[in-house]
Amino acid sequence: MRLLNIETCLAATAAAGAATLLLFATLPANAGQTGVASYYKSGKVTANGERFKPHGMTAAHRKLPFGTKVRVTHLRTGKSVVVRINDRGPFIGKRIIDLSLGAARRIGMTNSGVARVRVDVL
Repeated sequence: MRLLNIETCLAATAAAGAATLLLFATLPANAGQTGVASYYKSGKVTANGERFKPHGMTAAHRKLPFGTKVRVTHLRTGKSVVVRINDRGPFIGKRIIDLSLGAARRIGMTNSGVARVRVDVL
């Protein structure tokens, strides 16, 4: 786990006050996200303009930049897969990531359709 450097913390403190220093100093720079994942298997073009490949190792995320690689770990099975963000979504409920069919198969979530996962930026 990598922590933010002191220069980043000091700059944040100057901009927002001393309480911010404590908050930033305790959060890892690549803090993961835990929530519900889903998967999709159809589509023609992704949000970044690529042709959608259902069996590829890609995913949709609402905010991460295109090209970001993340590790998605199925919390029940412990299986994980590394995917590249190339699309936007999911836009249903509180889901945090939409995996391609190929990535969903790797972590064993195709039968259930959704799964609790942890997403870590690499």
